[in-house]
Amino acid sequence: MSVDIDTVKRVARLSRIAVDEADAERMTGELNAILGFVEQLNEVNVEGVEPMTSVIPMAMKKRQDGVTDGSKADDIVANAPASEDNFFVVPKVVE
Repeated sequence: MSVDIDTVKRVARLSRIAVDEADAERMTGELNAILGFVEQLNEVNVEGVEPMTSVIPMAMKKRQDGVTDGSKADDIVANAPASEDNFFVVPKVVE
């Protein structure tokens, strides 16, 4: 895949970046070099390679996943003009 000047100008317009003709020429070469590198990466055989979180082996820290109410209901409704059973009380708007 290669990028031409029209594609660079279109991407610049979509990104709301002002690009003049000289910059568009330079960016065309730079983007084609980046895409060439990505194509090289696609050729690498990664069959059987485990995903890594770091360059050194480490265990991920995990926490117990549990559902709680946050123990903050009283703090949340503390400044409400009216509350009942930790819910905000508001005037009825639907008849």
